Formats: sequence, C-alpha cells, structure tokens
Amino acid sequence: MNVADLITRFSDTTEKQRKAIFSTLFIAGNRLQTLFDNHIPELSLKQFMLLSVARQSDAPLTFTQLGNILGCSRQNIKKIASVLATKGFVLIRQSPQDSRALCICPTKKADSYFQNEFSQYQDELRYLFEVYTVEEIETLYTLLSKLYAGIENLEAKAVRDAAEKSE
Repeated sequence: MNVADLITRFSDTTEKQRKAIFSTLFIAGNRLQTLFDNHIPELSLKQFMLLSVARQSDAPLTFTQLGNILGCSRQNIKKIASVLATKGFVLIRQSPQDSRALCICPTKKADSYFQNEFSQYQDELRYLFEVYTVEEIETLYTLLSKLYAGIENLEAKAVRDAAEKSE
C-alpha cells in the first residue's frame, strides 16, 4: 500500500475524507519533521520553529505562550529552549510581565543564523510548494487557517467535557 492507494480508498465519502485529512496531517507532519531535521543546519525543526516564532514576536514570549502557539506543553518548550540556549541561539530570562514566568530572547547568533543559513530552509520551502499554483497556495492557506478554528473548537469541547466529568 502507498499514499496513492490510501487517497483512492478514502475519496468516496465525506466521512472517509475527514479521516484521510486527519491521517494526512499526522503523516505529513512526521515526514516534514524528518526531512527538515536532516536538512536544516544546526537545528531540529522543533528548535527552528520555536526560534522562528520567538523572533517574530514584538515582545519576549513566555514558555507557556510559546507552547500555546506551537501546540505543545510548557515543559516541552523548556526542553527545546534549553537546547537553544546551550547552542547560543537564545537567552532564557525572567519575563518582564510576570516575574514567575520565564521567556526566551533570541541572541545575535540567532539573527545571524536567519540572515545566513536560513536561505537553505527557504529553498526547501520553495521546493516543497512548487507543485502548487499561486491560487492553490492561497486556497490551502485559507483552509489551513480554518483548520485552526476547528482545532480551537475541539479544544473547547475537551474543556467542556472535562468540566462535565468533574461535576
């Protein structure tokens, strides 16, 4: 069995397509992580994404905030940030907004990395998406943005279900 077989097998009903989309997200995420872990110099994909998000923010983000954005726990962010700090890409500091929280601050090494080695990552992204037209990219972007709304809906349901169980 290969991916084309799975696509054919799950294409005939909306319910099967939902299952296929969910499976595809999981499989695609794993495959992309493996590919980029082997192609991004010095950083794993998770380290790269954490550093990228931290660099995009106007203010330092706490571990909890970064976890919420990246969809993982504060503890996972702490582990990734510790590795980045050891490599010299970030400094871990007390949050200016909350003295109980830690945040990460990208260093000059991170800025240099994005100005120099980042071009290889950009080339990989261009190659990944070259099979799409401009219109398909816009559609995919819109649909993936809507997927976040679906995820938030599912998270809210999980919170409601947990509250009902505790009553």
